[in-house]
Amino acid sequence: MTDSRQVRIKQMVVGPVATNCYILNRERSKEAVVIDPGASGGRIAEEMKKDGLTLSAVLLTHGHFDHYEGVPELTAAMGGKVYILDEEMKLISDSSMNGSQGLMGRGSALEPECTVSDGEVLSVAGMDFKVIHTPGHTYGGCCYYLEDEGILFAGDTIFMESIGRTDLPTGNMTQILDSIREKILKLPEDTRILPGHGPVTDVGYERKNNPYA
Repeated sequence: MTDSRQVRIKQMVVGPVATNCYILNRERSKEAVVIDPGASGGRIAEEMKKDGLTLSAVLLTHGHFDHYEGVPELTAAMGGKVYILDEEMKLISDSSMNGSQGLMGRGSALEPECTVSDGEVLSVAGMDFKVIHTPGHTYGGCCYYLEDEGILFAGDTIFMESIGRTDLPTGNMTQILDSIREKILKLPEDTRILPGHGPVTDVGYERKNNPYA
């Protein structure tokens, strides 16, 4: 468990490719948001119940299987609406594009009931998430920015000293570099980056140490 200024964040590593799933709630509130429950929806639900949390929303950074496959089990146990960027609906609902068929040898798909758009501020569970469209890893990938807390949930756009792969459907190297350089690395340098895989980093560190910066 890590504590930011006013938001409590629990990180869980789930699934076959070690995806970072984040459970967030404001201090003194039991309403929670889950970001990228890529697997083990039942285990995530149990963790939330142990902490006495309810689920208000699931936020997906993009539509790859390792970021959404825990959703059905989680929402069956806890309820909650599921959100994704509007441009990503085609990919997440197509098993030939979302990686579940080609990489895992089985097909799965999801059709979230709610979409968000670039620049929108989604207010849920007492938190304001600014949606930042960051194409490149997938065309409809996005980051969720808690500006007041100085926290960016970056999905697979940027990692510590690295970036997301661009060789899967709708990936594009030029776009991901633009997303990183023009959107992520222009945030305040003390902004914490919580990625979809690997360790937490921050904007200042990546400006100096990421070879793609």
